[in-house]
Amino acid sequence: MTAELVQCPTCGVERDAAAPPAVCPICADERQYVSPDGQRWIAPDRESPITLRELEPGLWGLEVAGGVGIGQLAKVIATADGCIMYDVPAAITPEAVSAVRALGPMRAIIPSHPHMFGLQSLWSAALGDAPVCVSEADLEWLGRRPTALTPWSGILNPIPGVTASQPGGHFPGSSVVHWEGGDGAGVLLAGDTIMVNPDRATVSFLRSYPNRLPLSAAVVERIAAHVARYDFDRIYSNFSLRIERDAAAAVQRSAQRHASWVRGEFDHLTGPG
Repeated sequence: MTAELVQCPTCGVERDAAAPPAVCPICADERQYVSPDGQRWIAPDRESPITLRELEPGLWGLEVAGGVGIGQLAKVIATADGCIMYDVPAAITPEAVSAVRALGPMRAIIPSHPHMFGLQSLWSAALGDAPVCVSEADLEWLGRRPTALTPWSGILNPIPGVTASQPGGHFPGSSVVHWEGGDGAGVLLAGDTIMVNPDRATVSFLRSYPNRLPLSAAVVERIAAHVARYDFDRIYSNFSLRIERDAAAAVQRSAQRHASWVRGEFDHLTGPG
């Protein structure tokens, strides 16, 4: 399969090798960017070291030490009923595949949005043709349709105790995954739908993170209302940042703050008009 694929080194997303476009559509979109060095297509990254590390009991992160892609920390929830992968690394190695296999059978691979497609065809094939569950609203962004592609919308329950749903926002099909957690307190994996800030106490909501495009107050309130259905003490976003306690309340407070700022309620703090 490797010969059938190429990869954009900027976003890390796979594409059919037969006729790659002149410019990666995902990078050319206003939410991303084309490298200042110009567009290239490369063979799938099988060389960058990938570390599997435990984030908390039952939750693991896959960290790629290389220059390909956005640098997401893919997550694996491992339970007695099997595993799910949320977001997909932009590299794949035999050692990383073996480490993930050792956690248990992979029941589903769920990219939160198109930036996180990574090398999902290769990971699916390496993990027993695990279903690749792509939001129906985002199917147009696929540069390659995985053999085990499973379009979905609404609610997805790949294994007991794990629920995926689609609040949208960053992309129309942007998804989150709720897991009961090893301690029962609840964990939300939010990708780029809800981004944990460096203060590890608040979150952000953006259409584009690298290009700093905001979402409206109405959309942010919709996202906050969507995730209010879940009980969660901890939240993890796309990279390594997380809020370790009272995360559900932090999301609601942050949504209210965002909505107030974009409505102009704090304009008096910005200086003379």
